Amino acid sequence: MPIRRFGGHRSLVSQNPKLSYGFTKMNVSRSGYRVFSANSSAACTELAKKITERLGVELGKSVVYQESNSETRVDVKESVRGQDIFIIQTIPRDVNTAIMELLVMAYALKTSCAKNIIGVIPYFPYSKQCKMRKRGSIVCKLLSSMLAKAGLTHIITMDLHQKEIQGFFTFPVDNLRASPFLIQYIQEEIPDYRNAIIVAKSPSAAKRAQSYAERLRLGLAVIHGEAHQSESDMADGRNSPPLSRTTTGHTGLELPLMMAKEKPPITVVGDVGGRIAIIIDDIIDDVGDFVAAAEILKERGAYKIYIMATHGLLSAEAPRLIEESAIDEVVVTNTVPHEVQKLQCPKIKTVDVSMILAEAIRRIHNGESMAYLFRNIALDD
Repeated sequence: MPIRRFGGHRSLVSQNPKLSYGFTKMNVSRSGYRVFSANSSAACTELAKKITERLGVELGKSVVYQESNSETRVDVKESVRGQDIFIIQTIPRDVNTAIMELLVMAYALKTSCAKNIIGVIPYFPYSKQCKMRKRGSIVCKLLSSMLAKAGLTHIITMDLHQKEIQGFFTFPVDNLRASPFLIQYIQEEIPDYRNAIIVAKSPSAAKRAQSYAERLRLGLAVIHGEAHQSESDMADGRNSPPLSRTTTGHTGLELPLMMAKEKPPITVVGDVGGRIAIIIDDIIDDVGDFVAAAEILKERGAYKIYIMATHGLLSAEAPRLIEESAIDEVVVTNTVPHEVQKLQCPKIKTVDVSMILAEAIRRIHNGESMAYLFRNIALDD
């Protein structure tokens, strides 16, 4: 083998071939991982600390703040080169600021040569805007493209509003489930839960409620008929362009007229008399529907009414309405900050899901299968 010479001296690599192997070994050694909080709010920091405590690692050093002109600034205080980075981001009331914090932090880590950037977003914002409505847009698809452009390579979330949202992304999405934690709460915290019945507040929520009922070995009831338009009945542009207008030339095709829908009076399919009614849903935000459902169930003879939901947005006057309603308890997870709402309404209870988020982080970093986290989870959950 020819020996390279530099300034009359033999190359060290040529003298000691093992030295070259040693450098190669160092370059391919396994990198570590860090967990950062993308939000300076107490709730996000608390969730991030719970996750890092379960993982046995320290929370990454970073500063997230708003400048005087309301611009978001992120300063990462340590090296992340070649590491797997997990960004914890809860979504408070100021949704758009939280999104910018996540985007700016992801881009800062990308330009700092992080190996992989995984967003841990327990409640994915704009998930209700996943369908075309009139001349609007599918904002959820826009957000997925923005996250990919900012540098995210993977997302961990929980109970997406529609599972089809996963198809909006060009990178992997792990959609975890909160149902095991909520079912455990029912079994341990609701006295005489065997006398309960699972309730879907609308036919569209029946599949999720049926999954809970089957695993708890309980009956199922469905509330049919609503006093106002549901999400599926909103204007979607099918009456546009206007039916009558002045035209010249071709008048168009004569299409058969569709018969207008008429909503039936509200009825409860299933016997709730003398039972504990447990209403199941994924998001509780505007509580008007839940309050109306609770009143109907009370009229039908239910003596206790619980609401179980993964994401407790609880916007506007939700705490006051819950406190004044026939609802006995609202149980949500800590995917969304709701400490202020709990102070306003003692009926709101919280279930901690940091355990499954920490386990998902550990498995993704170690390259382990995620199937274990979905055992005994029905497709309709």
